[in-house]
Amino acid sequence: MQKTGGMTRDLTSGNVVKQLLEFALPLFVSNALQAVYNLVDMVVVGNCIGRPGMSAVSIGGDILHFLTFLAMGFSSAGQVIIAQQVGARENEKLRHTIGTLFTILLGASLVISGICFAFKYNILSWLKTPAGLVHTYTMDYTVTCIFGLFFIYGYNVVSAILRGMGDSRRPFMFIAAAAVINIILDILFVKYFDMKVFGAALATVIGQGVSFIASIVYLYIKRDKFGFDFKPASFVPEKEASRRLVFLGIPMSIQSAAVNFSKIVLTAWINNQEIITGIAYSALGGVYNKVNMMAGIVSNSFTTAGSSMIGQNIGAKKYERVPVILKSVLMFGMIMAVTVSAALVAFPDTIFGIFTDDTEVTAHTGILILPIIINMFGAATRVMAFSIINGSGNTRLNLAVALVDGLISRIGIAYLLGVVFTLGCKGYWLGDALAGFVPFVIGMTYFLTGKWRRRE
Repeated sequence: MQKTGGMTRDLTSGNVVKQLLEFALPLFVSNALQAVYNLVDMVVVGNCIGRPGMSAVSIGGDILHFLTFLAMGFSSAGQVIIAQQVGARENEKLRHTIGTLFTILLGASLVISGICFAFKYNILSWLKTPAGLVHTYTMDYTVTCIFGLFFIYGYNVVSAILRGMGDSRRPFMFIAAAAVINIILDILFVKYFDMKVFGAALATVIGQGVSFIASIVYLYIKRDKFGFDFKPASFVPEKEASRRLVFLGIPMSIQSAAVNFSKIVLTAWINNQEIITGIAYSALGGVYNKVNMMAGIVSNSFTTAGSSMIGQNIGAKKYERVPVILKSVLMFGMIMAVTVSAALVAFPDTIFGIFTDDTEVTAHTGILILPIIINMFGAATRVMAFSIINGSGNTRLNLAVALVDGLISRIGIAYLLGVVFTLGCKGYWLGDALAGFVPFVIGMTYFLTGKWRRRE
């Protein structure tokens, strides 16, 4: 595969499947490592503390994921813009995009952290967090992770830069180091130092901090390779770069926020159901989210790879490669969906038993199987949709998907099944899973119209 500009990778020629695998495999392993160290929080806490700790990690994790919506949106936007500028050989614009992206996201992380710390009690109240140890542990986990947002946002900037240039291996190396550190500290802090849920959160923040610092050092060492000198003037937002990032980043951020907001709403409904029935639904919700990380691993990995490949090919006007890329990402997504679903059907007790041996939780895990399987296949189809939408940089369609998928369909279908059809928490999870197919319908309609060919 050809290299251009020292650090960038040319994705506009050569075998599509081979390029996709070479690009996506490090992403897959990187995301898998992220999932592993997120899982470790739940597994270690679940086995050392039990149901209250699992509920706290579940609720706190949902809050943290919601707070990263700007990081997800603007880093995805930056990656697409960088990929298109690499494909079009626009080096000056590339430097402006990098500096502006750094300034916007790192500044946003500080503002969000301050606001959330000020309203921390209100946030847990809005989520109907159960009283007692669950509330105490959730507060510890949430506040600690809030102070780690700077590292999460910073790492996402660096990853967007590298992946937009076609380099998915370095982000993998940085997150691998973070994963190893987090796993070791998780066990040390929670099991041996008895730091409870605070120890799990602290281990996560330290791992994220190491990852961000290492990635910044790498970029600084290689600064001559991509023309960014890291001088103060380089971080002053440039007008055109800001405009492009805002116009693409806001819809992508709304999309991320909308999906995560729907999960926050579901968390509140599930917590309320637990208060009414006494069943460990908040802990079950944590298990549901963690198992579904596998779908997210596949979806995010191949969406990132597909978006970068499509972005570069649209920038180079090589439109004939786009359908091949879409077919390839769908194929890999379906392979993983079938594999994981088969494992869940064949070994449910083994898989759910990883998280806890608390009988109050394991007695009800059967209701999670169907929603998880549906979510796996929904994630496989979303890869095609977001690859073409993100890769073409279509801001309006991103906004439409955000509103329809994140707010209308997820909350609407979950309410219909959970409340109207009185399925309770099972209905909430089924609604969340079924809504995952909405982006595929929108994305494939867009692709078939051919309008993506006329995107800049």
